[in-house]
Amino acid sequence: MSKGGPSLLMKSQRPYMLRALYEWIVDSGGTPHLLVDANFPGVLVPPFAVRDGRVVLNVAPRAVRDFDIGEDHVCFECRFGGRSTAVELPPDAVLAIYAQENGAGMAFEATQRSAPATLSSVDTDKPDDDPDPPGGTSGSGGERGGHLKVVK
Repeated sequence: MSKGGPSLLMKSQRPYMLRALYEWIVDSGGTPHLLVDANFPGVLVPPFAVRDGRVVLNVAPRAVRDFDIGEDHVCFECRFGGRSTAVELPPDAVLAIYAQENGAGMAFEATQRSAPATLSSVDTDKPDDDPDPPGGTSGSGGERGGHLKVVK
């Protein structure tokens, strides 16, 4: 890097890290889960799935359809309470990605918000008496210790 030259403005690492870790977890035979700040602007999930301002989403290939991680979005379809639901969120809302089986993955530093949070316009009816947690998640079990690393 030369002094005085133009500086290179780098894109956010988070979408790239999410894609890489997702593939690593799936290729290893694990079940990838996302821990998401549900109050982050642009997060569209059913409010009943939110616990303490967070939601844990099972994003295993068998649990979701049309999974896509782009520079400015993570989106997919999954089932909440037996209903197919579109989920959308910005990559910056993801606090961690980890394997359900052993907690291996990565935690991310929370980012600053520029607008007050609004929950989605997704159907807010409570789910039927479904024994599976919303979205096929493992509840709030995403907060495991020891395996996750904060990335700045």
